Amino acid sequence: MSKFVGLARAFATAAVLFCATAPAVQAQDVSEEQIKAARATIDALGVTNSFDNILPNLAERLKNTLIQASPNHQELITATIDEKALGLAARRSDLEREAAAIYAKTFSVEELNAITAFYSSAAGKKLLNDGPIASRELLKAADIWAAGVSRDLTTEATKSLDEKIGNTPAAQAPAQ
Repeated sequence: MSKFVGLARAFATAAVLFCATAPAVQAQDVSEEQIKAARATIDALGVTNSFDNILPNLAERLKNTLIQASPNHQELITATIDEKALGLAARRSDLEREAAAIYAKTFSVEELNAITAFYSSAAGKKLLNDGPIASRELLKAADIWAAGVSRDLTTEATKSLDEKIGNTPAAQAPAQ
């Protein structure tokens, strides 16, 4: 039952997001030049790549749910869902079209071309590839730095207050 709920939530979320963005994008006309530039930017950034697994994941979840309900029909369920999923695969281009319209509406052709140029360069590709690693390492460094600053602030403030007013209760460093 929880798989149906999860699947229903996924579909509902996708529907709400689509309905919320589609009218706004369609309401503003964008030129073919903007769409072309937006598609190049999307390709350079790979912004829709993370959506490649949506249909296969939905199909797999549906298979699991239906097979649990009717285990004697596993082969038929698998074959049917695979066939229907392949039939729906062509709709992936709808998402690409929507993404291009959103980017075309959000950025000018000049901005899209500049973004594409940068992210198509060696430095841009490296940023896309290694940026998440650098960000994760930076967050670790910030945590270590904050812990040290917290410790030193507690130590220094307690020492200073002891000198000014006498013994103060030992302070604990604030939780991170």
